[in-house]
Amino acid sequence: MGKKIAVITGSPRKNGNSFAMTDAFIKEAEARGHSVIRFDANSLNVGGCRACENCFKSGKACAFDDDFNSIAPIVLEADTVVYTMPVYWYSIPAKIKAVIDKMFPFGMEHENIAGKGCALICCCAEHDISVMDGVRFSIERTATLLQWHMVGEVLIPGVQNPGDIEKTDGCKQAASLAERI
Repeated sequence: MGKKIAVITGSPRKNGNSFAMTDAFIKEAEARGHSVIRFDANSLNVGGCRACENCFKSGKACAFDDDFNSIAPIVLEADTVVYTMPVYWYSIPAKIKAVIDKMFPFGMEHENIAGKGCALICCCAEHDISVMDGVRFSIERTATLLQWHMVGEVLIPGVQNPGDIEKTDGCKQAASLAERI
């Protein structure tokens, strides 16, 4: 039976390398019978968490009505959450970081969503794979806090310009990640 997968992207480049890997992952996941809902954080209106602790008190995940309130129900229902992004200054890009920050109530008593799978698809311009450590560590720690299990990670260094991913096996690795869901 197919799984429900929420994919949250963090790249502003629709023709970029992380989007190419995301597309390869989604195509394979759907071919395997999974249902996928994708959110491109860069084109959404999601403000950062304000630590008001009014999560779910108004019937919505966030008291400040932005697009996170359309993401939250999908995350609640998902069996697996997949984050995809390039590295920005050795860390997570701001737009997807705002989405991740708003996952706050899921780690608290508001909504316990333990037991989900989590995966990361990430790339960077530099050739040193350790450049992705800031992103990788943050996602792994987020999964630990939420009591999710890491399904896998695709980490591809050395891709700066759109299309550079085609010189690697990044899309193949992303597609094979769907096999582990």
